[in-house]
Amino acid sequence: MPRLRAPRRVLAFAALLGTLLLLGGAGSVSAHSALRATDPGEGSVLKTAPEQVTLTFTESVGLADDSLRVLDPENRRVNTGNAAHADGRSDTARVRLRDGLPDGTFTVAWRVVSADSHPISGAFTFSIGKPSATTASVTALPAVNPASGALYDLTRYAAYAAGALLIGAATFVLVCRPAAAQPLRGLLRAGWWTLLGSTLALLVLRGPYARGTGPSSVLDPGLLQDTLTTRPGWALLARLALLAVAALFLVRVGAALRRSPEPGPAVLAGGTLLAVALAVTWAAAEHASAGIQVPVAMTSSVLHLLAMAVWLGGLAALLTTLHRSDQEIPAASVARFSRLAFTSVTVLVLTGVYQSWRGLGSWDAVLGTSYGRLLVVKVCAVAVLLAAAGFSRRWTGRLPAEQERTPVPVLETAGAPAAADGPGADLPGREAVSGPASGTDDGGAGEGNEGPRGSGESGPGAAGEAGESGENAHRRSLRRSVLAEVVVGVVVLVVTTMLTGTQPGRAETGTTAAAEAGAGDRPTASTTLIPFDVGTPGGHGKVQIVLEPGRVGENTVQAVVIGPDGGIATVPEIRLTFTLPSQKVGPLDAELTNLGGYWGTQSLNLPLAGTWTMKVTVRTSDIDQVTESRRVRIAR
Repeated sequence: MPRLRAPRRVLAFAALLGTLLLLGGAGSVSAHSALRATDPGEGSVLKTAPEQVTLTFTESVGLADDSLRVLDPENRRVNTGNAAHADGRSDTARVRLRDGLPDGTFTVAWRVVSADSHPISGAFTFSIGKPSATTASVTALPAVNPASGALYDLTRYAAYAAGALLIGAATFVLVCRPAAAQPLRGLLRAGWWTLLGSTLALLVLRGPYARGTGPSSVLDPGLLQDTLTTRPGWALLARLALLAVAALFLVRVGAALRRSPEPGPAVLAGGTLLAVALAVTWAAAEHASAGIQVPVAMTSSVLHLLAMAVWLGGLAALLTTLHRSDQEIPAASVARFSRLAFTSVTVLVLTGVYQSWRGLGSWDAVLGTSYGRLLVVKVCAVAVLLAAAGFSRRWTGRLPAEQERTPVPVLETAGAPAAADGPGADLPGREAVSGPASGTDDGGAGEGNEGPRGSGESGPGAAGEAGESGENAHRRSLRRSVLAEVVVGVVVLVVTTMLTGTQPGRAETGTTAAAEAGAGDRPTASTTLIPFDVGTPGGHGKVQIVLEPGRVGENTVQAVVIGPDGGIATVPEIRLTFTLPSQKVGPLDAELTNLGGYWGTQSLNLPLAGTWTMKVTVRTSDIDQVTESRRVRIAR
């Protein structure tokens, strides 16, 4: 037992490192869908009140009762009914407005859930008749409550780790068949119970996470009911049912392995189906379930998750066996895991290339998006992991060679593949022949030492000791390399989980392109707020100038004066001119006229694109006036 002290310290450090990484990555997730268009348009000024507000997103979104809120200038809600999809399209959200809306600036605050289960939010304004001051906040509330988001993300990390541990350890027992499975029972129990607890926690945290409420609402029956009607909720319920089946399967398999060391085809097939089904519960609620090529993406995601679980969970099982078992693990079992790990890496590479292409879409997204940069970190971590795995394969390959060179009959029985694969080698908890250590006890100092020694020659016993020393050195090296794999594997698992919470690069670049294309296809509005002070009591305020569309050609202008009290003020005159110094154009007089409470024109012609100097003169009395200047960008 003393030899386990140092590895336990290292394992504790690895656990601490993993915890710190988890905490560091537990921020709120990035948006996976994005707002593509609005009707009315953002910043637009309408002559008449619209009947409804419609939002269009880049992918399907889920709606709640308060997904869309339309607020008047007095911060009062003016939408009627709940948000719904427009014309049956799942990528839209629409809400109807009250009749008889007054003129002024209205604020639309929205909050929806992306198809891959992550909430997003935002806000924008439009005006009816003329812009006005508004007491409604145009700043969107956070899509996720920080406390709820942190708890939800930490629980997701725990679920990923537990799933990898459960699937990987079970695969190691059934496929690699270690001499004693007793040390792995605790690992399997830890994986099962952690996955059960994290799944239940995700089920109750899902409601506050999706609604943006705090952790105090976790027991709200309404939120839980809403969760159970969504795809993430169904996936979590399916995972709970599968965990019940997995518990029964592990109990039955344990009993069967005590009777026969070889798992039958039915056991292997049943275990494979269970593992695939568990992986589907993750893939069905994340990136693979939305976007392009969903069936192919789902298949790739399931294979990627299984390969990761078999490799990283198997590493944890191998490390536990190397350090916790009273018996030396047979070289044949290590060799089986080496082949299994190689297959897993091959699957990871193939599916990873496809998922990278699907998630990125272009080379520009590799370093130009958060998803791409995280993917680069993951690739580097996997490269380090493969290097550590290469050392493990080297030490694994030397174990049988050492045993073949050792001329001790007991080692042939304990370490040869025939013995490792024999009927008694796979019994869980069996007191099997231990290997090199047993060879030392039974042969190194036993009858084998009665050979010729008279002149100090070593004899068979000494050869056994030399063989034991070489093999033990290789096993120690194997333990160290496997431990390094586990530590780096924790990093890979953390980065993988963070990737599931980050907007894919393809979606991010596509959203930007759509926004730019939309800006070129529809009018936009330029709003400038200019403070002024003529130097007399009450002779100060702000003038708000809305220029639409803010592009070359015909534009409309609306100028509103906001008085010291924040209300709309009337003034005798507002003059507005535009000058383009770089082209020596102007000043062009906008020729504003009093339109009853505000000043404006429908026929301002700006012939060239560029940065114009806008000068506004506000006259508050027959003798008091002030002129202020601002720069405004006119697009093509």
